[in-house]
Amino acid sequence: MNLAPYLPPGVTPNLLVELAAGGANVVALFVLYRAFSPTEVIGARARSHAKRRRELRGAVLNAPRPSRRQKQVTLVRSLLEKLKLNRGEVRKSADLLAQAGFRSADAQTLFQGFRLGAPPVLGLVGWLITPLLVRHASPLIQCVGGLAGLGMGAYAPVMFVNNAATNRGQKIQKQLPDALDLFVICAEAGLGLDAAFLRVARETGASSPELSDELGLTAIELGFLPNRRDALNNLSRRVNLAAIRSFTNTLSQTEKYGTPLTQSLRVLSSEFRTERLMKAEEKAARLPATLTVPMICFILPPLFIVLIGPAIIQVMGVMSHH
Repeated sequence: MNLAPYLPPGVTPNLLVELAAGGANVVALFVLYRAFSPTEVIGARARSHAKRRRELRGAVLNAPRPSRRQKQVTLVRSLLEKLKLNRGEVRKSADLLAQAGFRSADAQTLFQGFRLGAPPVLGLVGWLITPLLVRHASPLIQCVGGLAGLGMGAYAPVMFVNNAATNRGQKIQKQLPDALDLFVICAEAGLGLDAAFLRVARETGASSPELSDELGLTAIELGFLPNRRDALNNLSRRVNLAAIRSFTNTLSQTEKYGTPLTQSLRVLSSEFRTERLMKAEEKAARLPATLTVPMICFILPPLFIVLIGPAIIQVMGVMSHH
């Protein structure tokens, strides 16, 4: 299909191909740079905690003062404010971003900007690339390609954040029983809740940066927020896991009713370890059924060839002599 009638003056299909190839090269170089560049996890976590500490200190000391977000209005933020998005949807996306580890002030704005800008951009890209991928593409097929890019742009940002939140939750879930054992040791040593959170966050920094980040942030909020239960609720909101909700509920009940913290945490840690062992046993039980198809496709044919192949060759040689 000839694209010349559909393109602006001076733009040729070869130019589009060169631009697409150049963009692909830039993306590939960026991915390689991010893959091989060292990540400063501890420094990023420290900067995040310091920023949260400054925000809470400003909220406590200067509550009537307008927020910094209203002073640093960008073009995307002003556009989003004019669109008047649903507050429930904004709150839900903010919780999802927090679960994925994106807690900066601009994370919500950038996410909503990508959600608004990705569909038309990818729809235009799909409409332009379809004739290059499908020879003699009709206008209907070209429109289908544009609609496919439009749908991909609508779901890609949400899928990316959901995937990041799921991976982060799995890492936290894996290290939570060990962190609870450290909490038990801290409680038996006589440390308070704030000091226990700080100590466990420091000890788990190397093995589980994600869990250490959340515990350190909770320790800061415990020291600044007027209600300690709000800090625990924020932890369960940022980490959407049933284990974290059980942990925060146990701490809240301990604060409210004065129940022994050590005994409650020990029972909770034992339950989490039992649950993790049951999940491992469940995966091990599914392993034979999972390996059935690979064995049939990749192991049995070579085995039959090795066992039956020589006999077939001998039979074919005897038949050729006769």
